[in-house]
Amino acid sequence: MSTAHPSTAPSRSLALDVMRGLTVALMIVVNMSLSEQLSYGQLLHARWHGFTLTDLVFPSFLFIVGAAMAFSLERSAQAGRGAAFARVLRRSALLFGCGLLLYYFPFVQQGADGSWSLRPLATARIPGVLQRIALCQALAAAVLLWGGRRGAIVFSGLVLLGTWVVLLTGGDLTLEGNAARRLDLWVFGAGHIYQGEGLPYDPEGLLGTAAATVHVLAGYGATRWLRAAPAQPLARLVVLGAASVGLALAWDPLLPINKKLWTPSYVALTIGLDLLILAALTALIDRRGWRRGLWVWQVFGLNPLAIYLLSEVGNAVLWLTPVQGTSLMEWLYQHGFQSWAGDKPGSLLYALAYTAACWLPGWWLWRRGIVVRL
Repeated sequence: MSTAHPSTAPSRSLALDVMRGLTVALMIVVNMSLSEQLSYGQLLHARWHGFTLTDLVFPSFLFIVGAAMAFSLERSAQAGRGAAFARVLRRSALLFGCGLLLYYFPFVQQGADGSWSLRPLATARIPGVLQRIALCQALAAAVLLWGGRRGAIVFSGLVLLGTWVVLLTGGDLTLEGNAARRLDLWVFGAGHIYQGEGLPYDPEGLLGTAAATVHVLAGYGATRWLRAAPAQPLARLVVLGAASVGLALAWDPLLPINKKLWTPSYVALTIGLDLLILAALTALIDRRGWRRGLWVWQVFGLNPLAIYLLSEVGNAVLWLTPVQGTSLMEWLYQHGFQSWAGDKPGSLLYALAYTAACWLPGWWLWRRGIVVRL
């Protein structure tokens, strides 16, 4: 992991920094959910088929990863495709390792007799959020470096259609019998995938990761077009975004929009929404020069990985620290927010306060012009 000053980076888009910052902030807010009963519906993932605001967060982050690659990959490719891909692989490996360590944290557990031991590797989860980002980043870089724009389009079409075929022919669309779960059980085994759905099933599994790579390619393509035609109207992004949303809605009766399965209809919907959001932010910020208050989101956007890792480690520490017979997280919620704001409002205010606390170290880095990179 290294640090750099923003002035040493390739030219940046303020709209992209703000979009990244908004995504990271919302990601932290939704990750601070205490329980389904204490959270508003839009701050929870859809139970299975369907869509909520929370379901837009992860694909938007992947879209922004692709947008960043439109700057970094071009510079790296000047040294040759092999060298550029080696650099992406190194970053992806470090990111994948961070994801594994983050899940394994705090590395030890206490037994019934009070003794402490290392957490067993036999039940360590292998897929995860950072792991998926790492794999998508590496796969997208390979497609772009050796296939270019045409290769990215062909890859996206084949992956989405292939995922559709596999989901419909390799099982059903239930939690228990879907093809994605069968693949992960075969590759990783039941002990190494997510257990939070009531049975072994990983929403960041292998089949969905292939489809998720399309988000990275879409973010790359949209940003490349914006850089190549900075003065052109944004109608192309709006039309493509609206068409993608329309395709998703038409596709939904045949293959439901489902974040946990990462269905192609879900990919089409979220890419369409991200294109519309990017067009709106570009029009307001990069084209019309709106700047008021944007530095708040730039703080999140310039150091997304550092702030995300801090938020996850801090959250784990709060859950694991005992206070008066409960966790420190629940104690803070009950005494600092629930006692005067109520259940759901108190839970939301706690999440916002925690997000603001994570923003402070990011502000310190931003004030000093430091960008933390892998």
